[in-house]
Amino acid sequence: MINKNEFIESSVETLGEIFDILAKLPAIQFKDLQGKQTALVIVDMINGFVREGALKSPRVEGLIPEIEKLSKTCDELHITKLAFADCHTIASPEFDAYPAHCMIGTSEGEMVDELRELGGYTLIPKNSTNGFQEAVFQQWLKENEHINTFVITGDCTDICVQQFAVTLKTWFNMQNKKVRIIVPINTVDTYDLDLHNGDLMNVMALYNMMINGIEVVQGVE
Repeated sequence: MINKNEFIESSVETLGEIFDILAKLPAIQFKDLQGKQTALVIVDMINGFVREGALKSPRVEGLIPEIEKLSKTCDELHITKLAFADCHTIASPEFDAYPAHCMIGTSEGEMVDELRELGGYTLIPKNSTNGFQEAVFQQWLKENEHINTFVITGDCTDICVQQFAVTLKTWFNMQNKKVRIIVPINTVDTYDLDLHNGDLMNVMALYNMMINGIEVVQGVE
């Protein structure tokens, strides 16, 4: 068994180095993206993770202005937009791990007002943490083979965002197809609850995505 004190000491040093790597990452420019081949993906920016219910988080609510700004720019540039929304029945096995949330037919499963009023996105309900698994998204992929750049935003960095980004990247890798999977730091976050330290989980998820081929950036300007 690893020694606790040695583990903590070495981990602090490693975390410091990871933090510095993330802090030095650049932003990217919209002008460097091919608009017709780019898609903005908004993950779970819904009331049940923002403003109501057992899993609401002020950290996630704080993402709204940046994602709203990004969404408006995508509209101006005619960039395709997708939005995933958690949507469960009481039978969901997910409730063994999390409190009941985002039930079908409730306001928790609806996009936050700011993004819903902007609209312009294809909405895909999802019954798991990984939106990639949804049949509607699989069909969308088949119908949009020209898309080779995905900008992923939303929550939670260490759960739904990370699972979707890494699965999408590895799916394209399997086909030897080069794509850009981009995650802007200023448009993703996670929650604080008990041992789930939001800052720690956010940093580690961002780093884990980096080492899995995801392009983590400060933002898109």
